[in-house]
Amino acid sequence: MNMKLDPWGSVNIDDYSKLFDEFGIMPFEDICSELPDPHRYMRRKMIFGHRSYDLITDAMKNKEPFSVMSGFMPTGGGHLGHKMVMEEIIWHQKMGGDAFVGIADREAYSVRGISWEKCRQIGIEDYIVSLIALGFEPDGHIYFQSESENVKDLAFELSAKANFSELSAIYGFSGETNVAHMVSAITQSADILQPQLSEYGGPKPTVIPVGADQDPHMRLTRGLAHKMNMFRIEGREDKDKNKFFSVRSKAAPEGSLAEIAERLPWDTKLFEGHIDVYGADDYNKLLETVRDVEIENGGYAFVPPSSTYHRFMSGLQGGKMSSSIPESLISLKEDPKLAAKKVKRAKTGGRVSLEEQKKLGGEADKCSVYELLMFHLVEDDKELAEIYDECICGKRMCGTCKALASELMEEFLTDHQEKRELAKERLDDYGL
Repeated sequence: MNMKLDPWGSVNIDDYSKLFDEFGIMPFEDICSELPDPHRYMRRKMIFGHRSYDLITDAMKNKEPFSVMSGFMPTGGGHLGHKMVMEEIIWHQKMGGDAFVGIADREAYSVRGISWEKCRQIGIEDYIVSLIALGFEPDGHIYFQSESENVKDLAFELSAKANFSELSAIYGFSGETNVAHMVSAITQSADILQPQLSEYGGPKPTVIPVGADQDPHMRLTRGLAHKMNMFRIEGREDKDKNKFFSVRSKAAPEGSLAEIAERLPWDTKLFEGHIDVYGADDYNKLLETVRDVEIENGGYAFVPPSSTYHRFMSGLQGGKMSSSIPESLISLKEDPKLAAKKVKRAKTGGRVSLEEQKKLGGEADKCSVYELLMFHLVEDDKELAEIYDECICGKRMCGTCKALASELMEEFLTDHQEKRELAKERLDDYGL
């Protein structure tokens, strides 16, 4: 396929399964059953893939710390596509995650030329207010990249581990790419790793909910997390087929390997540059000890971040949803009655005639109106399944679905915009 995923461009993915082979993304349905109360995006397979999400499910099961982090580039109004990410953040927060939301004003400034003042205005009015209205709690962290000393300092350190060749391979940067654009990419890695800084409790699993087009940021950040760490642990086998662990130094301070060996309850052999550990029956204990020593010696001991990937919504008129085509999307600030009219004009999966619809059934999987019901408007899975079945067997006509979806959309936007007004009064609770 040789697909190029571009976080700043237009990506059309016709077959999401190809991402598994090409980019190493894993199917989410294989892990969904381990969640006690999966979000509807998970249940309905709109979240289709992940990287290392087992770290998050383990943390949830064992009541251990984990974080969720994602962000928004303030270049235009928030719409239903952004609502997907907001809901995923909020769900993880409710499941016990420490939640971080970054407004990527450095990215907007460097990539789109948006002024700092405009970035702040859009960030608050179009994204943060809707995020709060949807249920984001004040114990989470909302920040602007340009105002976060943590993010700026960490981005500088991370940049020492990255080079132009790597950024070019991941993002397609060329000699024409401005340096600020490159800095903004590293800044996003700092956003992703910030939840693991000592002031937020240190190393922990962190999940980043994104669309598949954002995977380049994940690949860069996971690589940088490995590069930043002082040690790596390898499973090995001696000549007699006995298994053991080897803790390898990556420019760690002198004496730190000896510190690790002294703290471990198992047999160890110290060599120059590594220690071998025999009889270790608790990998988590070994990992915890290595991380503790790294942090005490000024390191970070980052856990490579996890991620989930959701499908893109179609535009209301078919094709891709695009902010440059107002009729293709519904804004979270849109007049509810006008939004309802948009839904009534949306492209469906209906047949060319009523007779053919009754005979062959509709094509719900190609219908933007059914997508609205599935993604945003119908919470009950049984109700949604009935709508689907009635459509494909020819019992349900497109007008029925349009009437339902337009009514539900108007109700949702009316309610959401009332909550937005209340959210504006609570900005101080979020440090804004």
